Amino acid sequence: QVQVVESGGGLVQAGGSLRLSCTTSGLNFDEHIMGWFRQFPGKEREGVSCISRRRNGGRTYYADSVKGRFTISRDDAKNTVYLQMNSLKPEDTAMYYCAVEDPRRGVGSPLRALRYNYWGQGTQVTVSS
Repeated sequence: QVQVVESGGGLVQAGGSLRLSCTTSGLNFDEHIMGWFRQFPGKEREGVSCISRRRNGGRTYYADSVKGRFTISRDDAKNTVYLQMNSLKPEDTAMYYCAVEDPRRGVGSPLRALRYNYWGQGTQVTVSS
């Protein structure tokens, strides 16, 4: 049984930082692209960042809205992916989700939610002004 568990969300003032973590079990972590998504109330889930498999160079992708502020990384030995979020803005307030990409769905942008088939429960990030 695949499990995806996020942690690290919370309340932070604008300009502050948070580090999200996502640990998985029940799958070969190093075989999957890992992604972070967020969802605003009443909106569809949007891709924030993802990281390819280590053997593919651990290439990273970012939404334009977070480039230069967020950094994704992975530790395959710990089955964990991280999202370091710096210079947070009130508009970053959302529920953040970690997801595991299904290699069979590898078409289109790697930040496309439909490519991911296992999701965590989410962790809330709130940035106060």
